[in-house]
Amino acid sequence: MPVRVLFVCLGNICRSPAAEAAFAHLVTAAGLADDFVIDSAGTGNWHVGEAADERMRQAASTRGLAVTSIARQVAAADFEQFDHILAMDRDNLRALTERAPARHQPKVRLFRDFDPEAPNAWCVVRDAQGARHRESVSGSG
Repeated sequence: MPVRVLFVCLGNICRSPAAEAAFAHLVTAAGLADDFVIDSAGTGNWHVGEAADERMRQAASTRGLAVTSIARQVAAADFEQFDHILAMDRDNLRALTERAPARHQPKVRLFRDFDPEAPNAWCVVRDAQGARHRESVSGSG
């Protein structure tokens, strides 16, 4: 049975698609593609159906990564279906743990919890969209 991993950021157009593509690349290079199911999603819904951000796709391409995912929002079924749900930052971690049924909360962790070079236990992947993106999101209700 494959290990199912879901990478989650805010809008599913930058960080989580990049993590999905990088992890899929590493898994395939290691000959383990059949052992994993890999996906990404966002806690927000404003980019659902969109391709990943063009700048991020270009940056990934220069590193040999193909980002082909289409943005989607985290669904209730994801908590059942995935073994590991990895949030890019504390805000998304909080949103996920609030939505997750109690029995699935241990599946939800920060992505960088698995980074042996992380300087501390609360290290995050910063949002490349920055404050401008958060302002547009908070302004939309």
